[in-house]
Amino acid sequence: MAGLQEPWNLENGGVKGVSKEIRHGRTAHNMSSSSLRKRSDLGLVSKLPFGVLRQVLANLQEVVLGTKLSVLFPTIPLAIVAQCYGFGRPWVFGLSLLGLTPLAERVSFLTEQIAYYTGPTVGGLLNATCGNATELIIALFALSQHKISVVKYSLLGSILSNLLLVLGTSLFCGGLANLKKEQKFDRKQADVNSLLLLLALLCHMLPLMFRYAGGSSAAATADPTLLLSRASCIVMLIAYFAYLIFQLITHRQLFEAQEEAEDAEEMSEEVATIGFWSGLVWLIGMTAIIALLSEYVVGTIEDASDSWGISVSFISIILLPIVGNAAEHAGAIIFAFKNKLDISLGVALGSATQIAVFVVPLSVLVAWTMGIKMDLDFSLLETGSLALSILVTAFTLQDGTSHYLKGMVLLLCYVVIGACFFVLKAPLNNQQPHIHI
Repeated sequence: MAGLQEPWNLENGGVKGVSKEIRHGRTAHNMSSSSLRKRSDLGLVSKLPFGVLRQVLANLQEVVLGTKLSVLFPTIPLAIVAQCYGFGRPWVFGLSLLGLTPLAERVSFLTEQIAYYTGPTVGGLLNATCGNATELIIALFALSQHKISVVKYSLLGSILSNLLLVLGTSLFCGGLANLKKEQKFDRKQADVNSLLLLLALLCHMLPLMFRYAGGSSAAATADPTLLLSRASCIVMLIAYFAYLIFQLITHRQLFEAQEEAEDAEEMSEEVATIGFWSGLVWLIGMTAIIALLSEYVVGTIEDASDSWGISVSFISIILLPIVGNAAEHAGAIIFAFKNKLDISLGVALGSATQIAVFVVPLSVLVAWTMGIKMDLDFSLLETGSLALSILVTAFTLQDGTSHYLKGMVLLLCYVVIGACFFVLKAPLNNQQPHIHI
């Protein structure tokens, strides 16, 4: 296999080995997703006489069959067929949601492949842009259909899922699998992410408190709340770009420590499996498919809610993040089993931070350019859930050690929040929600 792999890499302009500098371009998200990948056997493909055909088939095999989630790829054409031929819209929603699962992992794989050629800084920026592409694209399509509640619910759900479900499951499973070992992690990354999450929480709470302090008329405080939200979003984006400089340039060593736990032999075997331009074309194509399926998800979410008897808030906050990021979440749990908590924390906290201080403010500013009045007022219940989740997570990680009880507490917090939104029937308008008994 090694003999076949090396000529293939040379043919595509690949590199035979990966230097230490390029390896450090990998992020926790890339390393987490790599746990779900599998090697492709290019023996038959390499025997084809036509170079172009050989390259196309080899790329197709690496991209489509190079993941353990490849069994979910058939749901993509099934979702398109269901949409085109007018099948039940809940079926379109379910199939589209399943189709997004392997696509999110493949985007991570393609950004890592491109990083082999661009270097760690550009690769890190590319990963920062595409790391939560699914959430961002779903948010943009929901905005285009003026479904502001779906945008807020889905982004809030992604943050809660990463902080409580992913991190909680990782700490719980890692603690059980390593009962006789003291689990430790680097607090420096956790502290940086916690600070950014607390900044995002402040920016979310101020519009809410401003509305309650603005007097009896909600309409009188609508415009000031909107202006405050937009100003807060600009502040959060400034903080996010400063975070990127901190992570990729000035303090890169803080985020490279997690790779020291990897086996030297495994790292020495890392190679780029597809060429730069092939990876770029595949990345654009995958993003286009994610956009198509995201449009299906947003357009059919209310029909799925009515058909399944589940509120839109529960689907957006609980189901969308769980299914959409299943590959990344599974990778974080696998590394927790291996007692590599730095990677698990990098995935969970990194994704939550990226959504809180990048995707959310970017959605508000994009809505501004579209003439849509979206603010950071996520209502009292949603903002309270976010605040308590961030505080519980910060207290959990304060001492740099972990055990299964910490993970269990985070999971139980997520269960309680999920139960709350399951019984809450919140309409997608400005009416007051009511409790369903």
